[in-house]
Amino acid sequence: MIFQRAVRREFTHSAAGVFAALFAIMMTTQLIRLLNEAVQGSVEPGAVAALLGFSALYYLPILLSLSSFVAILLTLSRSYRDSEMVVWFSSGLPLTAWIRPVLVFAMPLVLTITALSLFLSPWSLSKSAEFRGKLSSRHDAGQISPGAFQESSAGDRVVFVEAVADDTSNVSNVFVNEVRPDRLGVTMAASGHQETAENGDRFIVLENGRRYEFPPGSAEFRILEYSRYAIRIETREARGIVPTPRTMTTAELLPIDLPAYRAELLYRVGMPFSAIVLSLLAIPLSFVNPRAGRSANMLLAILVYLIYNNLVTISQGWVASGRLSFAMGVLGVHLFMLCLLPLMFYHRITVQSFLRLSR
Repeated sequence: MIFQRAVRREFTHSAAGVFAALFAIMMTTQLIRLLNEAVQGSVEPGAVAALLGFSALYYLPILLSLSSFVAILLTLSRSYRDSEMVVWFSSGLPLTAWIRPVLVFAMPLVLTITALSLFLSPWSLSKSAEFRGKLSSRHDAGQISPGAFQESSAGDRVVFVEAVADDTSNVSNVFVNEVRPDRLGVTMAASGHQETAENGDRFIVLENGRRYEFPPGSAEFRILEYSRYAIRIETREARGIVPTPRTMTTAELLPIDLPAYRAELLYRVGMPFSAIVLSLLAIPLSFVNPRAGRSANMLLAILVYLIYNNLVTISQGWVASGRLSFAMGVLGVHLFMLCLLPLMFYHRITVQSFLRLSR
């Protein structure tokens, strides 16, 4: 029992260190990306912290799974280098005896990864998209400044207002110039405001004005007088708030039997499975052969992790394209890697026996 507690304590310390390093790298990368978006004007500077928090919550399952794998790998590799494994094997304990302490350490992390992958990560993506949509709406409403011509991002519309209310929602003396392939439109109004339709599209609603339309290449034009005229400035899809497989909750994904939705569900369900398999793979991969150098096992572990991760990504792509069923996508890759475990244990035990005999 004392040994078991000491091993779990070392696993925990190693995992905490690895997680802190990976989390810092991830946060730095995401911060640079968000600051770049803020410089370009697509994200408000005050929203960077909130979006960074949503991004961190989304990547937590991946970081926890990788931290568990690396922590077990580093701890057992140190035991080999410090000859603690020699004492372990001399006591008559096989390499497979490490499975129990590894699973005891990994199961709380696996449960955390399950909760994050199935519930919190989709929630963070949904809230991030919703937050970006609200910021976009606020930004577009606030960018109309009095006495200045404002061009749309597509370059097909120019807006001029004489005065803007304090809440930036109501404007007065509005001039809108629109360029379309079939006509040129000039709209003027005494007042206007911004509103959002039930389907999520946003409009500028002009009141008590006139509209002049000029067909290209013609001297004729039309004059329209109106009491209310709505100009759509952004669709709901463009605001990024339409539910997608990534932003939908797991409960919403379950009844939808479509390849794209099944692929997203496969990714979420596969995260805890891959965390367990990686933890078990770290046991035979941690073997250090003094004749091959101390970093050889690390290179092999990185290679196995990349192969495993790529196989999961490929299976998800095949499920999304309909080439593979959801059940095969869930079980295929993880069962394949689990079937490799006995072979890897047998190989490591054989190599260790040979090394002990050669001495």
